Amino acid sequence: MKWLILALVYLHLSEGVERMILKKGKSIRENMKEKGVLEEFLKKPRLDPALKYHFNEFNVAYEPITNSLNTYYFGEISIGTPPQTFRVLMDTGSANLWVPSVYCNTAACVNHNRYNPRASSTYSNNGQTYPLSYGSGTLTIMLGYDTVQVQNIVVQNQEFGLSVNEPSNPFYYSSFDGILGMSYPANYVGHVGGYTIMQQMLRQGQLSEPIFSFYFSRQPTVQYGGELIFGGIDNQLFSGEITWTPVTYEAYWQIAVDEFVINNQATGWCSSGCQAMVDTGTYQLAVPGQYLKNFLMNVGASDDNGQFVVNCNYVQNLPTITFVINGAQFPLPPSAYVSNDNGYCIIEMEPTYLNSPTGQPLWILGDIFLKQYYSVFDMANNRVGFAPSA
Repeated sequence: MKWLILALVYLHLSEGVERMILKKGKSIRENMKEKGVLEEFLKKPRLDPALKYHFNEFNVAYEPITNSLNTYYFGEISIGTPPQTFRVLMDTGSANLWVPSVYCNTAACVNHNRYNPRASSTYSNNGQTYPLSYGSGTLTIMLGYDTVQVQNIVVQNQEFGLSVNEPSNPFYYSSFDGILGMSYPANYVGHVGGYTIMQQMLRQGQLSEPIFSFYFSRQPTVQYGGELIFGGIDNQLFSGEITWTPVTYEAYWQIAVDEFVINNQATGWCSSGCQAMVDTGTYQLAVPGQYLKNFLMNVGASDDNGQFVVNCNYVQNLPTITFVINGAQFPLPPSAYVSNDNGYCIIEMEPTYLNSPTGQPLWILGDIFLKQYYSVFDMANNRVGFAPSA
């Protein structure tokens, strides 16, 4: 059987290359012909070429993610020996892994699962403390090392944060315990020489391919909000072809936006260039502050104590908005960017007043966008891919 397996692998190679590989100068095809199995082999249906990606083996992990009240998505991991389980927000907008710890006694920590280093035989202490800042709040972590498991992927001696102080707003109210950051190492907060969990997965040979991909269900349930796939792409979760675009700033998953279109009319807002962060840790779309007024006027929205509301009776008449990325159009119908909460309809956008590092207007493509488009993050080629979600 061994020679048959080799035949399946190498049959497509040219005769010249085969002769260099095989002993006695004979090709795979010649060997199979001599043994009387070539004709039978050629009659068999060809295998799916994607089988080479080993989607069901140890180096690809499917992590189910849960949608929490249409505000964020989280998955489950474990830390330590024996494992201690935590729900973490899978965040492409940050780089650190942290969870609440028994060293933290604020209300936010006490209201969540807390990691106990004394209960883990594989824990080792770093002792350094750092602040971590997010758009919604700042906390303090102490660094340590332990085994981290995500489904079938086991990362040894991973540096992570043990929170020692968390503000109540917003962490007390969150359904997740901590955050698993998935952005570039340049965004990592910690001592020199520390590795993000994505780096460690690669360094320890845990991923079949240096990529990860997200699928957010457009109609999430309490039990299922989508999938995060470490080390692979699932063709069943999207349709059509993947459009790739290069990362323009290798700290975050930042890409260029060519144009922003409203009802098939180019706005010209990105005529001198725009940038966008692809951020799974942000639910809404963030629009550059200088364009917010014009956008709200185009959709007929009004400001109701910081929420942008529209008449629910006219949502179907609102314009389709479209991002043009690397020459491809990514439309969002009003059903994608308007939420209906018992007859109260909200535009799921918020302003951002920070420009990108290049000085260009900055958008944030949050989960509102990502529910419509399957996203692939290619760490080897520094690019992001999008395709319509299935």
